[in-house]
Amino acid sequence: MGAFDLDILLGTLSPDVLMIVFIGVLIGIIVGAIPGLNGAIGISLLLPLTFAMDPQNGILLLGGIYMGGMYGGSITAILLNVPGDVVAAPAAMEGYPLTKQGRAKEALYYSIFSSMVGGFLGVLTLILFTPPLANLALMFGPAEMFFISLSGLVVIGAIAGNNVYKSIFAALLGLFISTIGVDMAAGAERFTFEAMTLRQGINLIPIVLGLFCFAEMFLNIGKKSNEVMTYKDQSIKRMTVIKDVIKHKFLVVKSSLIGTFIGILPGVGTTLAVFMAYGESKRTSKRRDQFEKGNTEGIMAAESANNATVGSSMVPLLALGVPGSPTTAIIAGALIIHGIVLGPSLFEQRPDVAYTFLYGMLLTVVAMGVIGAFGIKYFSYILKVRQEFIVPTVLIFALFGAYSIRNSLFDVLIAIIIGLFGVIFKKTGVPLAPVIIGVVLGPLIERNLTRAMTIAEAQNVPLIQYMLTNPLSIALLGFVILLLVIVLKMRKKDFGA
Repeated sequence: MGAFDLDILLGTLSPDVLMIVFIGVLIGIIVGAIPGLNGAIGISLLLPLTFAMDPQNGILLLGGIYMGGMYGGSITAILLNVPGDVVAAPAAMEGYPLTKQGRAKEALYYSIFSSMVGGFLGVLTLILFTPPLANLALMFGPAEMFFISLSGLVVIGAIAGNNVYKSIFAALLGLFISTIGVDMAAGAERFTFEAMTLRQGINLIPIVLGLFCFAEMFLNIGKKSNEVMTYKDQSIKRMTVIKDVIKHKFLVVKSSLIGTFIGILPGVGTTLAVFMAYGESKRTSKRRDQFEKGNTEGIMAAESANNATVGSSMVPLLALGVPGSPTTAIIAGALIIHGIVLGPSLFEQRPDVAYTFLYGMLLTVVAMGVIGAFGIKYFSYILKVRQEFIVPTVLIFALFGAYSIRNSLFDVLIAIIIGLFGVIFKKTGVPLAPVIIGVVLGPLIERNLTRAMTIAEAQNVPLIQYMLTNPLSIALLGFVILLLVIVLKMRKKDFGA
């Protein structure tokens, strides 16, 4: 990275840049709060607009949408149990019970302040450690990524509800769903029943919409507002929540570091980081029995990890030119269209673009905090709307969100069917989070194991030997085993019951 440039820093604080940052974050929050949409979709929609802008302003607008979208999903998750995106699922699991207790504003404050801490640490990592962390990401091959994904699967044991067997069933169901479609390695069809629509597999977004949004709305059909919850204009003070976040500083920082580390790894995604942080918070909590009943520690962990991935996911993009997620790939496309070459030379050839973006991303955290903290009063007014209006409105947005992913009515049908299963799961006490984790981690585990097998075969060595050649992979295997031992000890009574 080049030298510190005061002129670029001062230019980042100019009124036009500040306005772009606030507009981007506001759009991201709105898009993120709509069921089924996320920052990637918002960025895609506004991408053509950036072609007429200076490259540094254009990419900063997209970065603001990215940051705001990560937080926005938690708003409807907390208020309506409808996550705007899959990464907001833990916020729904802990925030919605608080809303039903009349503590919606409190939950929203925990979400925004935790998101700010995570966002700040993630962007700080981006600014200070981009080259070395990018080199670290290159050390993770198929074996290392396999063990990382496997550790995420072990986390299910930590976030399991009272009945661990139901959680195992939910995880296996998620893993099964992830196998549907065409095996990319062998080209064989799996569980498609010769249906063309199933060959491309089942997308994650319709599953999340079905389990949370459709299931919740189906359960509320026919209910009057007073049968669901009563709006309370709380007198909760921001400082009360800030002090509690500071009290749990170790939890928030640890969760942010989990999000930062996972975000750096290309192709892993934010979902794994969020659930790993959420599971770790439950494992170490003194109020473990309060999880999924309205535990603010779960919100702090998930939301700080969530926004921490925004900055760290940009590390391989800016330093190596390797986009680590669909969102960063779209941002990379915007830069390429402007004729900017990504990679180590970016900081030498176009420091104005690189450093304006780095410093500007810190401003997106500030903008998110201002809009989020002062907008909570107005966000919570959603609860004043009669249930008879909320249900059809949310279902319409959810149908649109399910369709927009691949412009497919089949995805809409999947969301509705999964929603019916979600109703059954809620009635029978089957946890929803393990299903999502299974769907997310299934392809990661399979893809990296397949790659490892291919490389081992090409090198004419046993798979185990290849997997344990690198000291890093051995350390990660040890971490998986240690995590498994901890979880088994933690759930010992449940298995013995």
